[in-house]
Amino acid sequence: MSVSLEVALDSGVPVYEQIRTQVVAHVAAGRLAVGDRLPTIRALAADLGVAPGTVARAFRELEQAGVVATRRRTGTVVAARGADVGPLLAAQAYVRAAREAGLTDEDALTLVRGALLGAAEPTTADRSGSIGPT
Repeated sequence: MSVSLEVALDSGVPVYEQIRTQVVAHVAAGRLAVGDRLPTIRALAADLGVAPGTVARAFRELEQAGVVATRRRTGTVVAARGADVGPLLAAQAYVRAAREAGLTDEDALTLVRGALLGAAEPTTADRSGSIGPT
């Protein structure tokens, strides 16, 4: 991996989350491309001074999100292009904002559902059937 990761052990953000977020940001920015290898779990854990299980959790979540893929013999590689992680970054930003606002997960989901339903409603212009001069 040609980029560096840093963790703040005294941060309120869990270390696995810091690792996951930074990898996603590097992919989104194009600093990590499809096929780039990530270090082994043990090597990255040693570099960061954290437990291997912490790095394993970050990699597992990255794999579940489709950002990386783990294969025998090749290790963990980037599987998503930068453009593919845009929605994931938006979702992460929303989750951070919801938590900072003190929302429960259920309240945050309710707001998203409401926004999705609201976005599906036709606008006034759509209802009238005409836009612009007649």
